[in-house]
Amino acid sequence: MPDIGVKLEAFYAKDGPYKEGIGILRKLALQTELKETLKWGAPVYTINNKNVLGIMAFRSHFGLWFFNGCYLKDPDKVLENAQQGKTKAMRHWKFYSVEEIPAKKVLMYVAEAIENQKKGLVWMPEKSKKTIIPPQLKEIFHKNASLLASFKTLAPHKQREYCEYLESAKQEKTKQNRLQKIIPMILKGHSLHDKYHKS
Repeated sequence: MPDIGVKLEAFYAKDGPYKEGIGILRKLALQTELKETLKWGAPVYTINNKNVLGIMAFRSHFGLWFFNGCYLKDPDKVLENAQQGKTKAMRHWKFYSVEEIPAKKVLMYVAEAIENQKKGLVWMPEKSKKTIIPPQLKEIFHKNASLLASFKTLAPHKQREYCEYLESAKQEKTKQNRLQKIIPMILKGHSLHDKYHKS
């Protein structure tokens, strides 16, 4: 198995329309205290083993991605939200030609990203909301131990779906109707969306 160094050199040596561009970005990154490694098949630059930025090349552009770019001041408004990613923190800086790379500004952004990482400015996903059981369901649980036992075996997000579905009903009559519909589903261990969908 080739080591990371060999794989990195192969990445940057590969012919493509943005070979020169990503090579320039690499030189800039290596002027800093960041350590070069390879993750997800692409170069990633870290400090204290924490991801700070990556270098990418796609069909229509190349550029940098900052793992916690949401904390960058971005005075030049060059960063884009990486909406397709799982994280809300990541930001992309896209380039379409070598001439577009402002070396000094890139180094300024990278320096800020390094400082932010040192300060611990890292996006943490929100913890799952605590499930609040509606009083109507609580009352049934007191009377029906097997229903409560079945409810507890459901995954937390499934429990929350049932509670939010019941709580979202505005009228008491609607809540009671929904309650009667979900009781047999909970007893069978089904999730809200297995057999019943909100209209």
